[in-house]
Amino acid sequence: MLLCKAAAIWLLILLLAVLNGGFREAVLLPSMGKPLAFVLSGILLSACIVVVSFVLVPRMGRLSTAQSLNLGLLWVGLTLVFEFSFGRLIQGRPWHELLQAYTFKDGNIWPLVIVVTFFAPLLAVRFGKRRHAASADGT
Repeated sequence: MLLCKAAAIWLLILLLAVLNGGFREAVLLPSMGKPLAFVLSGILLSACIVVVSFVLVPRMGRLSTAQSLNLGLLWVGLTLVFEFSFGRLIQGRPWHELLQAYTFKDGNIWPLVIVVTFFAPLLAVRFGKRRHAASADGT
C-alpha cells in the first residue's frame, strides 16, 4: 500500500512538472530568455515538490529516515525512467541531447531539482516530527 501511495504522489509531481514545463515554454522563455526562464522554472518545480511532500508524505504514516530516503530514491528513479523513456521512445531524442538536461548549461538547474526530489520526503518527515513535537508541547 505504501508503494501505491508513493507512486500516486509521484504522479502528482509528474503532472506538476509537465505543467511547469508548459508554463516555462509558453510564458517564461518568450518573456525573459533561456537562462532566467530555466532557473525560475527549476525553482518553481522544486517548490512544488517540497510543498507536495510536506502535505502528502506525512499522510503516508510514520516513516523512518531510511523509508523516507527510499521514497526519495523511488521518486528519483521513476523520474529518470520517465525522462529517458519519454525522451528516447516518444520524442526520439538522442542520448547526448537528453543528457544535456543534467548539466548547468544556460541556467538549467535540473540536477538540483533531482536532489530536491530525493530529499523532499526526508525533509517532510523531519519537519512533520518537529511540528508534531511542537504541537504536543503546546507551542
